[in-house]
Amino acid sequence: MSEKQSRSPGIDTGGQVPALPSRIPRLDSIDPLYAQVAIPSQKARYAKLASAFSGHFPGVGSLSAPLFFSAPGRTELCGNHTDHNHGKVLAASIDLDTIAAAAPRRDGLVRIVSEGFGAFEVDLAELSALPRERGSSAAIVRGMAAALAAGRGRDSPVRGFDALVRSDVLPGSGLSSSAAFEVLVGAMFSVFSGLDASPAEIAEAGRHAENLYFGKPCGLMDQLACALGNTAAMDFGDPAEAKVELLRFDPDDYGLSLVIVATGGSHADLTEDYAAIPAEMKAVAAILGRPTLAGTSRKELLDRVGEIRGLCGDRAFLRAWHFVGETERSSLLGRAILEGDIGACLAVIKASGDSSARFLQNLYPARSPSEQGLTLALALTEDFLAGSGACRVHGGGFAGTIQAYVPLSRLEAYRVLMESVFGEASVFPLRIRPYGVVCIENPQGASHER
Repeated sequence: MSEKQSRSPGIDTGGQVPALPSRIPRLDSIDPLYAQVAIPSQKARYAKLASAFSGHFPGVGSLSAPLFFSAPGRTELCGNHTDHNHGKVLAASIDLDTIAAAAPRRDGLVRIVSEGFGAFEVDLAELSALPRERGSSAAIVRGMAAALAAGRGRDSPVRGFDALVRSDVLPGSGLSSSAAFEVLVGAMFSVFSGLDASPAEIAEAGRHAENLYFGKPCGLMDQLACALGNTAAMDFGDPAEAKVELLRFDPDDYGLSLVIVATGGSHADLTEDYAAIPAEMKAVAAILGRPTLAGTSRKELLDRVGEIRGLCGDRAFLRAWHFVGETERSSLLGRAILEGDIGACLAVIKASGDSSARFLQNLYPARSPSEQGLTLALALTEDFLAGSGACRVHGGGFAGTIQAYVPLSRLEAYRVLMESVFGEASVFPLRIRPYGVVCIENPQGASHER
């Protein structure tokens, strides 16, 4: 993975483009991670974590007092279903996170207690993938250890640790709770084993663990967004080396709140729906003589539209059409962010949502037309906003969440409306945080980065 060497030409960024982090930030406080109003409750959250850690791991085998780690969830801003066909996407770290209290051990044993993933142990004496662990959190930990130990020719063994993990990243919400867990584990390995891995390396290790150990053929978008912080503009056109640049984007600066609405739909039995999207896109790419749709133009699709319809069907053509437009929109959104043009940003975000609905067709499963929570949420949001703001499907689609940009002055009214339909605690205002995965030495201390 490499950072883009050229920024958008002719644009004065005003210093708003941060560099890719070369190391895991070490903070003396949690203050930079959360909204100021949330700091007291977050400090209480970390204090409870520290107290519970002592109860679960009363010092046996550990080498020191615990350190604390935080890995954010992520929200996709544009690029719906493009990464798996090597397109472009914009995604941002958010202030819902997975946190851990952890301490290194004297041996090669990893012991994790997690509210979301259960309690388990991994013996690092064996770093090969174990078939019996496939699909488990233990497989992720073993895969992360193997990838990081092998990275950059490192020959020192990874060290075990004890960790208590808690998360407020909503599972099944498109906010990537699993990727947050992966990069959190990677950060603990890096710090406790002295590997000095960069957040980007940790993200790569997460993909390795998911692909080869857990058994999920995911891309790299989720892990990068959770590891890096800020808003990441990613170009997967070269599958061997993703290009990434970081942008600073805060909707609050424009009087808008970035909101996720959970519609309550279940992701059960949607595997075929999700799998069909990349499969149909790649079927179209095969007709064009490519392994994926990367680099495809509208003209190429139009020149072969009859052949594509005959061999792949209309929906496959439309999904390829979405891919081409969505990849272009991701570049347009990055430029609009750099220029500080919120009107252009909202126009691109709305166009992304419209394309997902009309061409990608991932608002509801075709076999369940009576269950359209996403479509209903979008309809209510568009009516409420009346042209001020924007909304779109969020994540994989078919069920789950939508994303909305709501004027701050109307946020409470929007919450009341959506919770009247989708239930209490279904509306989640988010903030884009400037840090990805971090190590925190003193969650109760004054703000300072080392």
